[in-house]
Amino acid sequence: MIVCIAEKPSVAKDIAHVLGATEQHEGYMQGAGYQVTWTFGHLCELKYPEDYTPMWKTWSLGALPMVPRPFGIRLKQDKGVEKQFRVIENLMRQAELIINCGDAGQEGELIQRWVMQKVGVTCPVQRLWISSLTEESIREGFNNLKDQSEYTSLYEAGLCRAIGDWLLGMNATRLYTLKYGRHERQAPPLSIGRVQTPTLALIVNRQREIDRFVPEPYWVLATVYRDVLFTATKGRITDEQQGQEALQQIEGKPFEVVDVSAKNGREAPPRLFDLTSLQVECNRKFGFSADLTLSLIQSLYEKKVTTYPRVDTTYLSDDIYPKCGPILNALKPYAPLLEPLRGRKLLKSKKVFDSTKVTDHHAIIPTGVLSNALSPDESRVFDLVARRFISVFYPDCLFTTTTVLGDVDGIGFKVTGKHITSPGWRTVFANDRKSNGDDDEEERKEADEECLLPDFIKGESGPHQPTLSKKMTSPPKPYTEATLLRAMETAGKMVDDETLREALKENGIGRPSTRAAIIETLFKRRYIVKVRKNLMATTTGCQLIDIIHEDLLKSAELTGRWEKKLRDIEHRRYASATFIEELKQMVSDIVAQVLRDNSNRHVEATPEPTKTPSRKSKSTKSEKH
Repeated sequence: MIVCIAEKPSVAKDIAHVLGATEQHEGYMQGAGYQVTWTFGHLCELKYPEDYTPMWKTWSLGALPMVPRPFGIRLKQDKGVEKQFRVIENLMRQAELIINCGDAGQEGELIQRWVMQKVGVTCPVQRLWISSLTEESIREGFNNLKDQSEYTSLYEAGLCRAIGDWLLGMNATRLYTLKYGRHERQAPPLSIGRVQTPTLALIVNRQREIDRFVPEPYWVLATVYRDVLFTATKGRITDEQQGQEALQQIEGKPFEVVDVSAKNGREAPPRLFDLTSLQVECNRKFGFSADLTLSLIQSLYEKKVTTYPRVDTTYLSDDIYPKCGPILNALKPYAPLLEPLRGRKLLKSKKVFDSTKVTDHHAIIPTGVLSNALSPDESRVFDLVARRFISVFYPDCLFTTTTVLGDVDGIGFKVTGKHITSPGWRTVFANDRKSNGDDDEEERKEADEECLLPDFIKGESGPHQPTLSKKMTSPPKPYTEATLLRAMETAGKMVDDETLREALKENGIGRPSTRAAIIETLFKRRYIVKVRKNLMATTTGCQLIDIIHEDLLKSAELTGRWEKKLRDIEHRRYASATFIEELKQMVSDIVAQVLRDNSNRHVEATPEPTKTPSRKSKSTKSEKH
């Protein structure tokens, strides 16, 4: 009998339907020579400290660092987990072949391999690798099964990630709690994590920049000519007297247009969504948390309407191109937007189709399957994915940028206007505006830029109304979930250019699939709170970052380098054993440094709020992540 093991009962049901395994049994389905069973996510986990030795059960500075040799796994202590594991164990021990049908990624590989290790599997194992749960995709996947050995490096990367989180989380949490925490009975531990702590540091550091910021006045010289506001080309004036002198100099003097130039430009469609960019867009447009967006897009994947969501690429592989036409044709609710594409060959841009930029999975796109069972929030997310997919087959947006230079008694002025001559892909988003009720700076900026200037003629002149406006410099903006996700993706380097952002992803902190949970953990630990849309560090969060002197624990850039090594392990460019040894050395060094600290510093616990805003959160252990 061939045993297939999926990550969830719902996925197992889809696979069983395709294979013809229709007989329902306790914990599995059977038929046509197959038995299809499932896990509930992680059934196994790395052992707890006390599982290795009784001396690690009690928190003690003298027991640190805790470095198991070797690491081991255990079954989660849950009756439902134990019951399902016994079903899986009985099936696998009688199997002639096992097909790993776990989610196609690091975590999915780790989940299923740990189960097979716990069972002690000896028969051959093959891997199903699919990017959507449609019947066509499942059939295609079973026709192209791979030997599990081809995905060993993926498993090693996932294992190194888990061990790294254990080593740093378990040791640093105990270390800092015992050394710097309050020792009251109900005091929570000081949770330290490989990704959690540098993420908190990003928020604290931004908050400190804002707190230290001292606004400074400046003046802007401008004038209105023919109902158009021109701004002085000299820019900001930092001395009011100089500004007043300039104002007096131009009052009563004629305004002359000295140059009119127009430049044609084009703007490519926005990139397809990876998970992070989808979370950013949903936060920006709808106010959704990263965790909620992940939950919604995961549900859309399980309902077969979108492809695998936990991805970090915005590209499609070249073999997807032939499938795009049928997918577009299936999007019946978007028929008016598809009409301009009919009767012509679909565009194939290198910014969309590039197999070299796709490893495990491609960008998030519709599958062509539609569902009437979507919730309102799921429909909103699906609409974003569908429109983004449609837009990449539209032509570029064409525009003309007109720059007009003026002069008043030797002082230059300038205005720029942008006029769209052919909207191209922007047609897809013509009625698409923010719906969470907040003003959006990007949209206001676009609206300002996309204005048509009157026809100016070089050499014309006339009266104008000059002004001198006092303004104040602005502090940096607090992080929102959207901007924090971008900062995590680029290890704290905030960039607007999409090409540069793609390059920086390699050193981002956390995985796309885990960043939402990291942010939720910071809320749960009361290290951060949300004030309107802004993320603010609590007293505990600030003090925790202050008390950590080891850059390896709180630097997003250094943590990003560790993430890069994990990716290199996955792609066979770095040895997993070297990574683990480096981690062990790092933990030992941190323990030694902290133990040498003779100060009497402590971190205050932020009290539980009287009313906690409802958030979709995932449980995390106090010593991990």
